[in-house]
Amino acid sequence: MIADRGLRMAERKEKRARVADAAMSVEDFRKRTFQFGVRIVRLVQALGKTDAGRVIGNQLLRSGTAVGANYRAEFVAKMGIVEEECDEALYWIDMLVELQSINASRRRDLRAEANEILAIVVASIRTAHRNKKRSVRYTHDD
Repeated sequence: MIADRGLRMAERKEKRARVADAAMSVEDFRKRTFQFGVRIVRLVQALGKTDAGRVIGNQLLRSGTAVGANYRAEFVAKMGIVEEECDEALYWIDMLVELQSINASRRRDLRAEANEILAIVVASIRTAHRNKKRSVRYTHDD
């Protein structure tokens, strides 16, 4: 699994670039991140009641639902947090897969959605930084 991580990261970067090019309204993205949180909650509810299931489930629940919550907060200040939480949710999903706690189709769908959300967020951060740099104008008044 570790050897495949570099390849998967490269594939994820490429996919993010493709997805980020697609236009999506702010309201559509709010709905999408909310639905991602709902799916995460349902997944955690379906996990076994083992110690590992509770601990990992709580971590995934926190990070997966924080994606939508932070997106709704102050845009530029929170987008970095949205990116981190989404990436962390991917980590916990991978952990559940490795532990064979979730089935392949559920994993595939959630990973795909998380990666697409991550791509959109990263593109939005880049655009916000680019726009911020353009809006800064220095004048020299003597």
